[in-house]
Amino acid sequence: MNRRLRVAIADEREAQAVGRMIIETAFGLSWADALCGGLKALSAADAERLETVVSRIEQGEPVQYAIGLAPFCGRLFEVTPAVLIPRPETEGLVAPLPSPIPSPILDIGTGSGCIAITLALMYPEARVDAIDISEDALRVARRNAERLGANVNFRLMDILGKGGLRETYSLIVSNPPYIAEKERWTMEAHVLKHEPHQALFVPDSDPLLFYRAIAEKGLSWLKPGGLLLFEINPIYARELEELLAQMGYERIAIRQDQFGKNRYLHAHRP
Repeated sequence: MNRRLRVAIADEREAQAVGRMIIETAFGLSWADALCGGLKALSAADAERLETVVSRIEQGEPVQYAIGLAPFCGRLFEVTPAVLIPRPETEGLVAPLPSPIPSPILDIGTGSGCIAITLALMYPEARVDAIDISEDALRVARRNAERLGANVNFRLMDILGKGGLRETYSLIVSNPPYIAEKERWTMEAHVLKHEPHQALFVPDSDPLLFYRAIAEKGLSWLKPGGLLLFEINPIYARELEELLAQMGYERIAIRQDQFGKNRYLHAHRP
């Protein structure tokens, strides 16, 4: 398998990391087991599955889709091409929340459900709702919630539409589409080919499209003093900060991710 991955993935260190993820995540073996011949003990069905996974990766498919799982905050989430693959930087959105724990919580654009489910498991006393425009994504999110034992209320909804919610929230969290079309050239080919563009891109003419829509609804969906928490595109961090200030939001703050980029924005409804 290593030889085939090194052919499919030019960088040898990346090939080893992918191989390790396959072995540990999909088959429950340690890398040491694999190096000591543990793969030879795989059942016929698992050996066939391993061949299928490696073949899909050879064709350029992300390893997370090939094995159907991706890690997030210490748990494994089912992923399919209907949802984005969770990124390490997104874990910063579910860092310890202010005390007392906000409840209820709304996750907008839930995708695989990784944010909503993680918050529901971290804070079981909180009510957690989640919405998404994609029924296919919601099916994945519901399966993840059931498998991980999380109590999350999922709902089909277009945040750009006119629909509303009766509930008001202490926290609204969102990792919305935020990559401008002009940034496509900076992205890896396997992302462009396999991940859902609906969850990635916004028009060059309106890169704050989803932030504006969520913030506008937040003025009525958030309780007074409620917290709006975004993952953001560093390129537009200051523009977003100015937009929210103009809308009346208070105590606006930008935080950096583990890579030193402006990645999170906090704001409170007046």
